Amino acid sequence: MAGTSISPILKPMVGKARRLDQASGLREAMIPTTCVQPQVQVIAVSSGKGGVGKTNVVVNLAVTAARQGRKVLVMDADLALGNVDILLGLTPQYTIEDVLSGQRSLEEVLVTGPEGIQLLPATSGGQAFTQLTHEQQLKLQTAFLELPQIPDLLLIDCAAGISPNVLYFSLVAHETLVLVSPDPTSLTDAYALIKILSTRYHLKTFRLLVNKVKNTQEGKEVFRKFGLVTDRFLAVSLDYMGCIPTDGYVTMAVSQQRAVSDLYPRAPASRAFTSLIPTLHDWRGNQAWHGGFQLFGPSALAATRTVTEG
Repeated sequence: MAGTSISPILKPMVGKARRLDQASGLREAMIPTTCVQPQVQVIAVSSGKGGVGKTNVVVNLAVTAARQGRKVLVMDADLALGNVDILLGLTPQYTIEDVLSGQRSLEEVLVTGPEGIQLLPATSGGQAFTQLTHEQQLKLQTAFLELPQIPDLLLIDCAAGISPNVLYFSLVAHETLVLVSPDPTSLTDAYALIKILSTRYHLKTFRLLVNKVKNTQEGKEVFRKFGLVTDRFLAVSLDYMGCIPTDGYVTMAVSQQRAVSDLYPRAPASRAFTSLIPTLHDWRGNQAWHGGFQLFGPSALAATRTVTEG
């Protein structure tokens, strides 16, 4: 790896991470206690930067996994600017706002999408839930535990950036999947997200998926260069999930409010999503519940601390 130029990635990263002073109780919640194999695979998908195709990736992973026999629930965790329902052409009657206000159960709010996937839609244009309170976090955890039918896979489509909600959902998931593109600004913001989660909250394992690549070689090269930086400056384990090619069929599917995996199952991007599902399934053997902080944990209602901005 010696001799490789990393300055285009490294220079913008210096000082990029915001100063978010979190409550000490949140750090304590991340310290492993007992490890129990979970029944639900919970994966938070984050990107650091907007515009890298995160929601599209989440939707297509969900559709493809469901087609391969998984029982999938997608949570739109961009609680103020939700758009998963729009991408799928769905018109939900209720949203997560109704769950957090106590007006509806989570089961009543769920809507069904392609291949039978379930969606927990977010509000669009609201500001009430841009930062969940401690009480709202507990209410959400309770709502998941009260589901009469537990999903096999929960994909959390986080908002872009490093807001308190993004950090919270990254911590309550079993796996953190970070989506990047070859764009240097995407890599800069992804680094900032990983830095905060690892240095402040001791999250040490991350999965990287590269979107919008010309070919598989470009995806591997992006991962290699990004890994050089994380290996040098952060004490984390960064695993390569794979890559998704730039594909005109994706644009065509979005314009029709359909998942490309559903509308064009033989498109290059659709084939790439299909090849990723076994890898995603294999993660299940490595994950475990740590204490009672994570979603669907054995003590999911244990006291946690709200992620607050200092």
